[in-house]
Amino acid sequence: MIRQQKTFRAIEVGDGGDGRWAVQAPALAQAAEGWVSKEGRTPEGAAGARELFERHMPELVPVLDRLTGQLDSPRGETLLTFAALRPFFSSCTQAGAAGVLVRNYDFRPDECEGTLVSSCFLRPVIGMQELGWGLLDGMNDAGLAVSLTFGGRFVHGPGFSVLLVLRYLLETCTTVDEALGRLRSVPVAIPQNVTLVDPGRAVTVFVGPDIPPTVAPDACAANHQHLPVAEGHERATRTQERLAAVRTAGPDVAAMLRPPLYQLAYDEGLGTVYTADYRPTEGRVTCHWPGESWTQSFADFVPGTRTVTLGRGA
Repeated sequence: MIRQQKTFRAIEVGDGGDGRWAVQAPALAQAAEGWVSKEGRTPEGAAGARELFERHMPELVPVLDRLTGQLDSPRGETLLTFAALRPFFSSCTQAGAAGVLVRNYDFRPDECEGTLVSSCFLRPVIGMQELGWGLLDGMNDAGLAVSLTFGGRFVHGPGFSVLLVLRYLLETCTTVDEALGRLRSVPVAIPQNVTLVDPGRAVTVFVGPDIPPTVAPDACAANHQHLPVAEGHERATRTQERLAAVRTAGPDVAAMLRPPLYQLAYDEGLGTVYTADYRPTEGRVTCHWPGESWTQSFADFVPGTRTVTLGRGA
């Protein structure tokens, strides 16, 4: 593994209507060409994505329209519905406890946006953004935090990318119980493990196109949902090994920055790009890398950039 540098940025976008969000529009218009599925490129597919969004996320329709109006792309709206995207598969490990959520995001560094965003579409939210307003993880001002890992099964069905589902949960829910209720009614396109934390509770729930939302035995997750795990899947991802390690350590940043939880297989898309430590009851998140950290909060969010070296042992 050759060490490489990656620049992360922190941005504020407000409610998406004052021009700050629009700075991202050119990149999003380009992303739409690669991320919108073949079906989503048809008039029927685009209309279906819009209808699915209106049915399952009605609270966010005004925000969708506000953002779409700033994209000069025929597929901009379809992209932002997250209901007609080609699937993507990552690694990742996460663990929660009451008031604490810690996660490693493992992916190809050059394909991770690396944008920590503070927004107020429906309420204050801070999270690690992908594709304009999707989230890999995040928290809201009510003390709820959420994070995702890939569920390990390569199936795909009608529904949303979980990136926007996390955004929806943070915009409309204040507790784990509320978020679990929402998850029961929102279709998710590929298997994902979602960890949810509030001041008094932490759970992981398995979701996907072929299973009902299923609460996991604890608030930890790697990259499988059900046993047994195929030998090839374990060899490639070490998902059972990582789950055992994070169950032993709990939501501990120091453990996340060491093998086997901290991974260096960047060329295979399985290297750790960042470690996030959410303290939603304090309104604070700290992103960690070996030897470096960056803290942002609702009370003190400072836009800027941070260039870090990946592939360096802890």
